[in-house]
Amino acid sequence: MNESEQLSRLIADIYDAALDPSLWESVLEKVCGFLPGGAAMLGIDDTTKKSVRLVVEWGNDPHFLQLHDSYYTRLNPMTVPTLLYAKPGSVLGSSDLVPYEELTATRFFREWIAPQGMVDALAIIIEKAPTTYAAVIVHRYQKHGRVDDAMKRRASLLAPHFQRAIAIGKLIDLHKVEAATMADALDGLSAGIFLIDSGIRVVQANRRGRTMLKERIHLGETDGRLCALDPAADRMLRNTVASAGGGDRAVGTRGFAIPLKKSNGEQYVAHVLPLTSGSRRLAGVSYSAVAAVFVQKADLDLPSPVETIARIYKLTAAEMRVLMATVQIGRIREIAAVLGLSVPTVKTHLRRLFEKTGTKRQADLIKLVAGYMSPIAEALPPAQG
Repeated sequence: MNESEQLSRLIADIYDAALDPSLWESVLEKVCGFLPGGAAMLGIDDTTKKSVRLVVEWGNDPHFLQLHDSYYTRLNPMTVPTLLYAKPGSVLGSSDLVPYEELTATRFFREWIAPQGMVDALAIIIEKAPTTYAAVIVHRYQKHGRVDDAMKRRASLLAPHFQRAIAIGKLIDLHKVEAATMADALDGLSAGIFLIDSGIRVVQANRRGRTMLKERIHLGETDGRLCALDPAADRMLRNTVASAGGGDRAVGTRGFAIPLKKSNGEQYVAHVLPLTSGSRRLAGVSYSAVAAVFVQKADLDLPSPVETIARIYKLTAAEMRVLMATVQIGRIREIAAVLGLSVPTVKTHLRRLFEKTGTKRQADLIKLVAGYMSPIAEALPPAQG
């Protein structure tokens, strides 16, 4: 099977998993075969709780997963750079976050990565909130070598499809749903959902969707055809639906989401899911539909407290790593051991932190960070596996 065929089948599987979360483990296995890699996980990293919520995984050693959850997640030197620089849809190797020579000197690498025979990892960033980010992490072992441009290129082809599938999966969980029961299932959902044919005619809408059309909330219906009230959004919708007949890959090239704006400033977003591929074809055939359109309020794009601190005080990634290690660990020698730095280097970073933030002691730095951190961390739960 060539790359194009493998990619097309994998994309179809990703969208099937949006409606049937039990398929995510199989998807991760196939992702490892495509990129390639030896193990993968889909999870949410929460910096306020210093934890990773594992949604689903494939190929990982259960013992090391338990160690990571109970202890090593707080020693991961890549967390802060990820929150600083990662954008939803981006693809990052570990060396994009921390110089590889520094990474191999850290306790996290020496005690958790290396003992498993791993050498590197790649992250596909799916979502990001002020104190959390959701990502697919793929581990590379010695036989794979380090993350390279070829792996990043392939991962970038998957990124928008993971984003769209996760977003839809949060709205609807129809575990192996039969097409005959879909209408009843959709009526119970808060998002507006429309099944549409190749002419953009609405062949089925749930209760919320019918209300949106009646009250002209972002959307309208002209001669039975679904349309967005905003002309630019309407063009995007028509172009995306027009490609739905070509399956998942064709729609994927059109982007992740269609923004829908209302005069009062409320931001909504529409996601298009093709019904012409995978197990979703059953629903499409039953309703003569080529796509489902999901419409919901958009999540607020709020900056991370880590990003805010770095921007205000003009801190580098290395200085941010030392700052967060100061908050989480405390003592200089322990910080040096965890980050794989010498004690003099840590002291140099601390001196620069004091100068830039106008503080004098490590206790002052801890208070500064605490002042920016929200007491409530917003979780972004992908579909449960």
